[in-house]
Amino acid sequence: RARLGPAAPRAPGAGRAPAAPTPTAGRLSVAGTKKKAACPGLGLFYTILSAFLFSVASLFLKKIEDVHSVEVSAFRCVFQMAFVLPGLIYYKTGFLGPKGKRIFLFFRGFLGSTAMVLLYYAYQVMPLADATVITFTSPVFTSLLAWIFLKEKYSLWDLLFTLFAITGVILIARPPFLFGSRVTGIEGSYSEHLKGTIAAIASTLSAASTIVILRKVGKSVHYFLSIWYYAVIGLIGCVIALFVLNEWRLPHCGRDRVFLILIGLLGLGGQIFLTKALQIEKAGPVSIMRTMDVVFAFILQVLFLNHLPTWWTVGGALCVVASSSGTAIRKWRHSVKKAKQGEI
Repeated sequence: RARLGPAAPRAPGAGRAPAAPTPTAGRLSVAGTKKKAACPGLGLFYTILSAFLFSVASLFLKKIEDVHSVEVSAFRCVFQMAFVLPGLIYYKTGFLGPKGKRIFLFFRGFLGSTAMVLLYYAYQVMPLADATVITFTSPVFTSLLAWIFLKEKYSLWDLLFTLFAITGVILIARPPFLFGSRVTGIEGSYSEHLKGTIAAIASTLSAASTIVILRKVGKSVHYFLSIWYYAVIGLIGCVIALFVLNEWRLPHCGRDRVFLILIGLLGLGGQIFLTKALQIEKAGPVSIMRTMDVVFAFILQVLFLNHLPTWWTVGGALCVVASSSGTAIRKWRHSVKKAKQGEI
């Protein structure tokens, strides 16, 4: 073939294939892009800390005198609003949320605040450990309500755990037609104990309904907006209820006022650490570790309230803890299995 002209001099290294990165360099580049691994067990530590803060807040609630549970709930809502407001402004979420989700947010706020008021009332009229144990039937009722409204799977195991939870509640309530008229180990009269039990069960059902609503909403609504509805609707409802009941009054002594502030701060701290735990740890282990709340309630009741739990309460606690732990383990295993199938 005829040449068109003298070939131009090549630059050094031109025309050669680029050198493949060495394995060491590849490892360094990958390591450079990886985030620092979280401390093992940090999420479970946050869960235990959250349970401890909630238990101490419940203890302070028992120590407050002549303050209605609705008024305590109102103070708690004020603290939550003060915490959430800067977050709403920073993340620019707005104060009402997406149009299609507002009805769900309203019911989330109404049911969540109702659960809080009823739980505080139960803490005031019945032993601390008894009320705490009943609230831990929430995962069982959540599974039942999710089966009814979200068409989630409800197996024979779930039914067994539900029966365990109901058995635990019966052992704590000790209705006279099963246990006779002489019921020991309660605070005050049996009628007050029964009212507290009903309030605790209603609180648990409201909390379970709230979780079902949050599942329905999913991640389309920011977490801060969900708490905002909870606090605002709760505060409005508490103020109306206080004026209807004519119960609005400040505590008589400075100690009770300090307790009110601490209840708000500890409840807020418990929510923050529980949220952090769920961000860095799977929901299953967190749900199981949350049963430490029951242990703390028993310890605080004995140490600071001088009230020894009865064997009926211990038996009921074992039934409820076994039920909630079993439900959490089943949900955890199901989610792990689903994740593995997704990878395949």
